[in-house]
Amino acid sequence: MPGRLADRDPRPDPQRLLDDLVPPPHFAGVSFDGYRPDPAEPSQLAALERLRAFAGELTASAQPSGRRLLRRPPRRPDGLPGIYLDGGFGVGKTHLLASLWHTAPAPKTFGTFVELTHLVGALGFGQAVERLSTRRLVCIDEFELDDPGDTVLMSTLLARLVEAGVRVAATSNTLPDALGEGRFAAEDFLREIQALSARFEVLRINGEDYRHRGLAQAPGPVTDEQARAWAQGAPGRTCDEFDTLCAHLATVHPSRYGALVDGVRGVALTGLHQVSDQNVALRLVVLADRFYDRDVPVVVSGGRLADLFTPDMLRGGYRKKYLRTLSRLTALAREAGTALG
Repeated sequence: MPGRLADRDPRPDPQRLLDDLVPPPHFAGVSFDGYRPDPAEPSQLAALERLRAFAGELTASAQPSGRRLLRRPPRRPDGLPGIYLDGGFGVGKTHLLASLWHTAPAPKTFGTFVELTHLVGALGFGQAVERLSTRRLVCIDEFELDDPGDTVLMSTLLARLVEAGVRVAATSNTLPDALGEGRFAAEDFLREIQALSARFEVLRINGEDYRHRGLAQAPGPVTDEQARAWAQGAPGRTCDEFDTLCAHLATVHPSRYGALVDGVRGVALTGLHQVSDQNVALRLVVLADRFYDRDVPVVVSGGRLADLFTPDMLRGGYRKKYLRTLSRLTALAREAGTALG
């Protein structure tokens, strides 16, 4: 019988949370050279060139100058210590952000907004500031504005880091139906972080979601028997009943979801159905991100992935998270469907 995620109870220490702040396996080998700008979207090439230059500034600042090694990048003439990438789902923002991290000199940190807020919770604000202030660069993927408390926390953290001379790069998603409204997410981001707003250079990246460009829709649900058989077909795959897994996630802090899926090479979920509880849905968002980070294919029985969240959820304040999750799970289900076929 395949193992179950619901039987796992990971308890990583705070130091591991800090050590894990690197690009996830999905982006472990990316580079600027591997980014393929869409010729129809000039903003993608412009963002690539600007981030190459930003990486060059960081590298130049780390070179010895006579007998003195600069510990901090000098301020650019325009005084902007940070770059913010704004755009829709699947236009390559994380690829570019991870490429920047790979190119920049150490010490450096890469984490999602959620991971960094969890780090602050685990270490305490003072310790988090102390440890992150030693970095030349902090990359924050998927900066989120739907929780006022977390947004204020991260704004304060960024302010302290910038004061310490840390350079910052961040991304966030613009909703597909807001792409024609200009800098929708960027304006929210800059407004919320107030004191930092004038310090971020905003780069807008337009384009189609590459995860589904020219590809078929995700395969539909399989039978319970097919899901279990798929999970048994290779080592490292797990099989969980959907409601049982959702109940288990409530007992595991989201900062431990990465450890929860350590070593997992495929996930089968039986009895999938639409969720109406916002807390359950948000836990699934974090879990899906950890699946995607690690390229874990997903097979489901029961309901369709496209129906996982209610229409009200997809119109509500967390809609960006839910839409990102559907995009990512669809890509992972398509990957699993290739193996099924």
